[in-house]
Amino acid sequence: MTVLVITGTGTEVGKTVTTAAVAATALAAGRTVAVLKAAQTGVRPDEPGDAAEVARLAGAVSTAELARYPDPLAPATAARRAGRAPVRPWEIAEAAAKLATEHDLVLVEGAGGLLVRFDADGGTLADAAVRLGAPVLVVATAGLGTLNTTELTARELASRGLESAGVVIGSWPDSPDLAMRCNVTDLPEVAGAPLLGALPAGAGALSPADFRAVAPTWLAPRLNGTWDAAEFGAREAL
Repeated sequence: MTVLVITGTGTEVGKTVTTAAVAATALAAGRTVAVLKAAQTGVRPDEPGDAAEVARLAGAVSTAELARYPDPLAPATAARRAGRAPVRPWEIAEAAAKLATEHDLVLVEGAGGLLVRFDADGGTLADAAVRLGAPVLVVATAGLGTLNTTELTARELASRGLESAGVVIGSWPDSPDLAMRCNVTDLPEVAGAPLLGALPAGAGALSPADFRAVAPTWLAPRLNGTWDAAEFGAREAL
């Protein structure tokens, strides 16, 4: 796996912190890592964006950002409102492929969900993943409603012939409710892909040193970590 595309089942599901955890875990395993933010929205030119947050938490990663738009909207809408050129799927794929010649692992973080539009032609992160032939990691929420959005995402990946690398729960609380505990069992079934990790709620608020030290315990061996899905399920699932 040289390029891994990271998407979510929606906004605010924990994509950036999950990207940071994947990056930190790969770095701990001795791999060189680049993080590509396809389009950053809702951030001023002088503010750190998602790629900078990944670097802050994970450590020595290379970062790249293809475009930045001030409004916190879908990239296509934000680009239109700003009067700026949109990001095209081929540009995302080209940038990721170039980074892949210089790094062991390239993480491409999307914006929102898989089918959020990047340009007026309807180009999406899924289109970029097809061009790259890259697997897609899905970050999902833990609670009620996640089964529907996760399955919709999984079906779209399958319809395009894309490999789902697996699912990571972006925020797992200290006291999960009934739906969350049941979803541990149901998420892999609806996704047709394994559960590859669960990040504790508030992980992004840890100090960088603490984050890097424990990140491998949140992710499965496929993502270079030590997290055990069977053990997690035995403890948390219903």
